[in-house]
Amino acid sequence: MVSIRIAEGRDAAAIAHVHVQSWRTTYEELVPKEYLAALNEAERVPLWQEWLTQEISVFVAEVEGEVVGFAAGGPLREPQQTYDSELYTLYLLKEVQGCGIGKALLGAVVKTLAQNGYRSMLVWVLEQNPAVHFYKKAGAHSLLNKQIEIGGTQLSELALGWPDLAATASR
Repeated sequence: MVSIRIAEGRDAAAIAHVHVQSWRTTYEELVPKEYLAALNEAERVPLWQEWLTQEISVFVAEVEGEVVGFAAGGPLREPQQTYDSELYTLYLLKEVQGCGIGKALLGAVVKTLAQNGYRSMLVWVLEQNPAVHFYKKAGAHSLLNKQIEIGGTQLSELALGWPDLAATASR
């Protein structure tokens, strides 16, 4: 049984664990192995403690009391076209991917952002990330791409957007 709830300060370590482990499995073929090996859960805990005090929406997914995924969204960080909010992150442990948990987390963020008056949302995702298909299936449209650098490697990042959050939330 999966439960989705608003993240709390006590979740920072569990979120950091999911964050690092999902990066290692999701990006193992895209990002240099040395970069992934250097990711440190303990270093991410204070970052998540800080994020959890900000005016953003962070949700966790739990299975049998264990955090197995998380998602966060809030105001757009960089102006892009007519979009006003952003899905900052959505990660799941590999063993629970494909079970509907990502869809539930995305839905929680979309619903909350729409209730808070946001009209549209975008997400940045590595172009080769299989999650591109997940977001498109959830109704996102390709907007633009840019080059970024991770661990000394140039990668293409794609912006996908939902132009009407209210309609997306009602699905």
